[in-house]
Amino acid sequence: MRRLFPAPENPADLHDHEWSLDELADAYAYPATATGTAFTRANMVASLDGAAHHDGRSEPLSGAADMRIFGVLRALADAVVVGAETVRREGYRPARAREAFARRRAEAGQAPAPAVAVVSAGLDLNFSLPLFTSPLVPTVLLTGAAAPSDRVAAARHAGADVVFAGEGAAVDLARVPAALAGRGMTRLLTEGGPRLLGQFAGADVLDELCLTVAPLVAAGDASRIMNAPVLETPARYAPAAILEEDGFLFTRYRRAVPAA
Repeated sequence: MRRLFPAPENPADLHDHEWSLDELADAYAYPATATGTAFTRANMVASLDGAAHHDGRSEPLSGAADMRIFGVLRALADAVVVGAETVRREGYRPARAREAFARRRAEAGQAPAPAVAVVSAGLDLNFSLPLFTSPLVPTVLLTGAAAPSDRVAAARHAGADVVFAGEGAAVDLARVPAALAGRGMTRLLTEGGPRLLGQFAGADVLDELCLTVAPLVAAGDASRIMNAPVLETPARYAPAAILEEDGFLFTRYRRAVPAA
């Protein structure tokens, strides 16, 4: 892997070398946040022609380095925020603790592994799955105050932490970061899907996008990494870093601060 942007201070970083997990963790470290606030990061992969998945799954677009960064981003997060459809389609399981990050997480006051936080209005989920029956950290369900009461009860009976973020049945994405920060989860990572990611962007709470550009062409009619109503004004992001390995580009964009 080599760093393309910003220009590295160490000339050796211009050349391919195996980055350690600690080097990657330092490169992707979360910034400090104000009390009661969270930093929301997204991690997605796309083909050269903009496909967010191939045959319904993102894995065919990934590669070894992408999966390594995927693991590091998870290991740094307090919570992994995903949509209910993604949980159902990709068979989400609880995040696991990784010995390589145990000391880093302990020093940061984090739980041994990130919680999985599922955004769902109807709570139409199978609560007998490992995501609910055997997580290291209780799974969080983000829903609206008008969610079906029987499903709320079933979720709580299964051990899930139900968090209301919205007055109706739907989740107000603008409230999610503060709702999770109130539970001590200030380092947020969303892995989509495209609809949820688009809603985060539309709610103006997406602080950073980590986008892997795969050197692949998928064609077909797969959705883009964001699939949501068009923004009235496109949101501007500024490049923070670009890494490269085996033709894959690992980009990181931060939400741009409006000019004074």
